[in-house]
Amino acid sequence: MPDLFSDEKYMQRCIELALMAGGNTAPNPLVGSIVVHNNIIIGEGYHERYGQAHAEVNAINSVKDKSLLKDSVLYVTLEPCSHHGKTPPCSERIVREGIKKVVVGTIDTSAKVNGKGIDFLRNQGIEVIIPVLENECRFLNRRFFTFHEKKRPYIILKWAQSADGFIAPEKPLQPMKISNDISHTLSHRWRTEEAAIMVGTNTALTDNPQLTPRSWQGNSPVRLVIDRHLRIPANYHLRDSSVKTFFYNEIKDDIQGLNFFIKIDFDKNILPQICNHLFSESITSVIVEGGSVLLNSFISQNLWDETRVFTSEKILNSGIHSPVFSLPAAQTEMSGNDLLSVYYNSVK
Repeated sequence: MPDLFSDEKYMQRCIELALMAGGNTAPNPLVGSIVVHNNIIIGEGYHERYGQAHAEVNAINSVKDKSLLKDSVLYVTLEPCSHHGKTPPCSERIVREGIKKVVVGTIDTSAKVNGKGIDFLRNQGIEVIIPVLENECRFLNRRFFTFHEKKRPYIILKWAQSADGFIAPEKPLQPMKISNDISHTLSHRWRTEEAAIMVGTNTALTDNPQLTPRSWQGNSPVRLVIDRHLRIPANYHLRDSSVKTFFYNEIKDDIQGLNFFIKIDFDKNILPQICNHLFSESITSVIVEGGSVLLNSFISQNLWDETRVFTSEKILNSGIHSPVFSLPAAQTEMSGNDLLSVYYNSVK
């Protein structure tokens, strides 16, 4: 019988390692791995960046005395791959090193893997223990699993609201900052962790946003803009071609620099059309930052996975109401003097 306490302890370390690559591996998953010899960790690694070595390979490579591998256990959060992609199969490397036992957090349900890695290892005489901390390992890669199982990106809704439930004045003369500086910086960090960021037409026209992580170092997400009649002026930030940007419209398909104009049918439900396009572009996650009409569209269609809401101490007395849905917050914490509430959609 496996030592479940030790297995869980070691798998938790794998999860911690995997998180170190947040925002750098998409469309690949976050994966962490360790090598344990006589209850001592002798190697650690994680998938650091898309296209580079996988976690198992990095963990094995970090072991100084390779002669210990044949008597070691390899732990990994996700089923090792057995196919050739940008890197060779991890399962073949495990076999080649003589490792006799592998503990896996959860199966990789993508079409190219989906049990094939585990079958390969077992057919080579390797003992495979699975699952260990399965829920935690699936949560770690909730973007990856949603993309492959639902054929759409993982969708995060985000907004800031006043204490009395408004996200903006009724007719703002200029963008109004509701959340505090700490929350603002956190929002920019979140941008680096997702593949894409989306806003609606009114938000784009009113705020002239850049949608880049200016307050945090990291990758800029692909920008997604609803612009049915192509009303966003050429001198606006979203048209500056500094970041790959998709403009969903009803007029044309075109490419101008990093601006991609995608024609869709606005007489039909546009959100499934956008999700299908993003799936074809291997966009695994989207954070939707407004405005109210767009956010409410996702909510009304139950097309969301996670929602993050900052509630400030400011009082607006009137304005544009924040979206409302009747779910208890899964997590709450203070972000300076803002309350951050996080919700997960358990009925999708």
